[in-house]
Amino acid sequence: MVVNKQPQPVLNQTINHKLKILKLTKFYLVLFLSTDDEMLIELRKIRESLEKAPPPQPPKGLWNEFKDFLSKYKVLGLAVAFVIGLYLGGVVQALVKDFIMPLIGLANPRLANLSTLKIGVPSTTFDASGNPPTGYTGQIFSIGDFLVALITFIIVAFIVFLIVKVAKRWHFD
Repeated sequence: MVVNKQPQPVLNQTINHKLKILKLTKFYLVLFLSTDDEMLIELRKIRESLEKAPPPQPPKGLWNEFKDFLSKYKVLGLAVAFVIGLYLGGVVQALVKDFIMPLIGLANPRLANLSTLKIGVPSTTFDASGNPPTGYTGQIFSIGDFLVALITFIIVAFIVFLIVKVAKRWHFD
């Protein structure tokens, strides 16, 4: 493409059958086209790019569409992972409640049942059932359930970490 800054008196005139001059604002643009076949090829490319996309395929049937949905979005694997995760959470909760908490109670006899642990602000003593003395006006924070949930979360996160590590080692996607 060559830009000529000299004004030309004649517009759209064919020069040597391969050169056309077009006026663009104050300048003249010179286009070189080698053959008419090249112009036809370019016009075909433009027409093909402007054509509409093919119409969508007719439905394949409800069952086939459902199978495609399951395979495309891997819904079945997600459902299996959800069910396994649900029951894994139950197993870990039972492990924490029935095994780890009694071990903590053995290690520290003052914390026989961690889920009932309470802290009073200002500091106070609690009776055997976890109640403060009569007339206590401070705030009581029941942090035992939170600590049990935190321990459960840490164990579940560690188990998920191990599962992902094994899956990567076995090249599962």
